[in-house]
Amino acid sequence: MVNRIDRDTLLCISLAARPGNHGNRFHNFLYDALGLNFVYKSFTSSDIGATIGGIRSLGIRGASVSMPYKESCMAFLDRIDPSAAVIDSVNTIVNDDGVLTGYNTDYLAVRGMLDDHDVDRSLPFALLGSGGMGKAVLAALVDAGFADGVVLVPQGRDVARGQALAARYGVDVVRTLVGRESTLLVNASPVGMAGGPEAGEVAFGEAAVRAARIAFDVVYLPVATPLVQLATSVGLEVLRGDEVMARQAAEQFVLYTGVRPSPDQITQAEHYATHP
Repeated sequence: MVNRIDRDTLLCISLAARPGNHGNRFHNFLYDALGLNFVYKSFTSSDIGATIGGIRSLGIRGASVSMPYKESCMAFLDRIDPSAAVIDSVNTIVNDDGVLTGYNTDYLAVRGMLDDHDVDRSLPFALLGSGGMGKAVLAALVDAGFADGVVLVPQGRDVARGQALAARYGVDVVRTLVGRESTLLVNASPVGMAGGPEAGEVAFGEAAVRAARIAFDVVYLPVATPLVQLATSVGLEVLRGDEVMARQAAEQFVLYTGVRPSPDQITQAEHYATHP
């Protein structure tokens, strides 16, 4: 997609435990469409501190940060934007002449989806996931006006982490949804993510899904996660992770380049990213 690579080409990267191609295709499509001398490449990291040091020393313009680095990267940054500070989670790093600033565009993406899909604020919600993405999602839910909800921490998962997140936003922690009404189910965990140990699992039990009205899965790889498939089959309204990815990636693109693509260009880039 890139017309040329030379000494002036700016590099942007993504960091994830299981790197995918979505960011590569999305960003490089837009660089080409807009005639920008950038290139984008995905990586993983065996040492997040050393990787952040490399971003600084090599002049890498920006980095998208995915699980499990959204919190651990923060100690190595120079500045934390309010969008990330309020939830203690970074998903975007911008390098301005060696000064690294952490942002969070996940929050913006989720909040925008809740507004644009006109999700009923009175719905009781259950959130699975208390890591970096879980923080962004819960912050967006509470800020959008959702007051009746719980953080679900099933047996075998880190209950202390879930309790800390729930306490921060004034909601409860539960170990199970049995006997509890949760008509908005939100998965912000790796359950259902391709390549992971729980790739084939549904984030919520079938009974909970059948009792819900809306299922929101922020996992984007695959687009049709097990939760999305089950929710679709029983007639729920479904909000998918590919839309989260497109929205947050568009905001990252602006932070890296200073250029905002048109809505049509973003739609084309997302189509290209998800239809290789």
